[in-house]
Amino acid sequence: MPSYTVTVATGDQWFAGTDDYIYITLVGTEKCSNRTLLDKPLYNDFERGAVDSYEVRVEENLGELVLVKIEKRKYWVQDDWYCRYITVKTSSGDYLEFPCFRWLVGDKEVVLRDGRAHLPQDDKISLVKQHRQKELDMRKKTYRWKEWQPGFPMSIDAERHRDLPRDIQFDSEKGVDFVLNYVKAIENLCVNQFMHMFQSSWTEFADFEKIFVRIKNTISEYVMQHWKEDFMFGYQFLNGCNPVVIRKCTKLPDNFPVTHEMVSSSLERELTLDEEIKAGNVYIVDFEVLDGIKANCTDPCTLQYLAAPLCLLYKNTLNKIMPIAIQLGQTPGEDTPIFLPTDAKYDWLLAKIWVRSADFQYHQNITHLLRTHLITEVFAIAMFRQLPAVHPVYKLLIPHIRFTIAINTKARDQLINEHGIFDKANATGGGGHVQLIQKATKTLTFRSLCFPDMIKSRGMDSKEELPTYFYRDDGNSVWEATKSFLSDVVHIYYTSDETVQKDVEIQAFIKDASSFGMQDFDHCEFPKSLKTREELAEYLTVVVFSASSQHAAVNFGQFDWCSWIPNAPSTMRKPPPTQKGVADVNLILDSLPDRGRSSWHLGAVWALSQYQESELYLGTFPDEHFIEKPVKEAMEKFRTRLAEITSSIKRRNEGKKLPYYNMSPNKIPNSVAV
Repeated sequence: MPSYTVTVATGDQWFAGTDDYIYITLVGTEKCSNRTLLDKPLYNDFERGAVDSYEVRVEENLGELVLVKIEKRKYWVQDDWYCRYITVKTSSGDYLEFPCFRWLVGDKEVVLRDGRAHLPQDDKISLVKQHRQKELDMRKKTYRWKEWQPGFPMSIDAERHRDLPRDIQFDSEKGVDFVLNYVKAIENLCVNQFMHMFQSSWTEFADFEKIFVRIKNTISEYVMQHWKEDFMFGYQFLNGCNPVVIRKCTKLPDNFPVTHEMVSSSLERELTLDEEIKAGNVYIVDFEVLDGIKANCTDPCTLQYLAAPLCLLYKNTLNKIMPIAIQLGQTPGEDTPIFLPTDAKYDWLLAKIWVRSADFQYHQNITHLLRTHLITEVFAIAMFRQLPAVHPVYKLLIPHIRFTIAINTKARDQLINEHGIFDKANATGGGGHVQLIQKATKTLTFRSLCFPDMIKSRGMDSKEELPTYFYRDDGNSVWEATKSFLSDVVHIYYTSDETVQKDVEIQAFIKDASSFGMQDFDHCEFPKSLKTREELAEYLTVVVFSASSQHAAVNFGQFDWCSWIPNAPSTMRKPPPTQKGVADVNLILDSLPDRGRSSWHLGAVWALSQYQESELYLGTFPDEHFIEKPVKEAMEKFRTRLAEITSSIKRRNEGKKLPYYNMSPNKIPNSVAV
């Protein structure tokens, strides 16, 4: 009588083990085994982290083993079980691996394919083709699109974290409770005595030190010491939290009438302003997208304000980016003066603070929330709906969408919802953030998610012209390494461009992301199909890079750059100045966030900047969805290249007062999970 040795690995998460009955059925091309009980309750099998082996005897030859069916039946109480994988040793001594990496909740069964990846056109056996389709039919019922707000990218159809499928929930919901984490951060930062002091202004800049955590030799301390200086203001547009808005100025906008006479004292090359522009030495930041956005009015005791500034920047002879003109509105005129470095000290400082506040709103809502969190969720939902677990692209992407839908669902429930935490301290709270994302979505294109294209479209691609744009340099290195790895794997499974075209599942994935996820917005230009392996590799690079590297670059530096409140005010409590000569210290302090809002802001940027205890970084694949040797070799090559990039960044940063490490691969988590 033939026998099989079945090895079952249980996950090491909390509560991953089970005391329930576990049954297995082996499915071959010829026959199926009898349903076999692997476990008897309370025998200490299937404990957390356990690897248990069992003998399964069959009466007839099963033929080629193609599927394994696992069933969990309740023994006493509800007892979820996380199965990592199953290994089957056949009677002939061959080993077959069946990756699972999913939860069995209640009385549930899962059917597993062996670990080899297969394209849909490669499946010839009717049994496995039926299983493949059944899996997708089930997923489409489980992962449903929903429009959270009109004009937004689509999201998951779930109101709360607990409504999500168990496989995409956090291991511990408590660990990602925004309210709990922010309050805990406020307490840990010892600013809880200020957190309820709304409407209470600080009395001097030094007062902000009362809530400022000073850690020796950190960027945040350097920011505190130098935030008023023009070089620090300009540097942040290159390597701060929001290094994506600065662009080369090839022509002054009609609504920003800066003249040579205004800025001549700031120019260092004996050229006119027009000549400096033609020489490529002038840059611009335009926050036009903020124009018309409603400011937060959720607190009737505190008026809050937004501005949509324009800022002209100049590359001096030391290659430093310096601000030379600021206009705090989109409509020039007597009430919208152009502020200059030659103006009174506090006029110029207040103008820069307004730009920093606008940059903070743009960063939080557009750069961070829209272009990493929400976009990655679109790709994740489309993947679950259209790609079965056996598809190589599913195996490639699954590490990079880990917990993304969960964190976004928590955010919609606690953070950016009506009366959510975002309303407490942000000028775009109370609905302005919704308006802003709706507006920004109208200019979001697929090409703008391709890192090299995004850099080049802003005229920022020349290393010779901008030698200290480290975000660009490190981003290009990581983009190329990521694309090379994904291209290697694509070429393992797709032998020609025609193979891509005939893969109905990958084409459905691409179409779902565009037609449903992005709602067929005409402007977004998301592809609806792919024709070549190169196009597929680039598309997958956009997904992986947005979820990992780009998110890391704009998220984990928030405490560094935003913890000194005057450098990144989350709200302003006085309107933008309409004339020069009125600003003084008191006006600035009354404009900056009050003590309560400062405390909530500090708690937020601290919590958002923390890595998780079980963080998985780029290049690490602890769940072995792939078993093929060529893919594992490609993974090792990828890790080697990432280690080289990490070492190069470390060498460059040595001795720098402002090191840049937000794109260092050893600090890039695999997915958007915070």
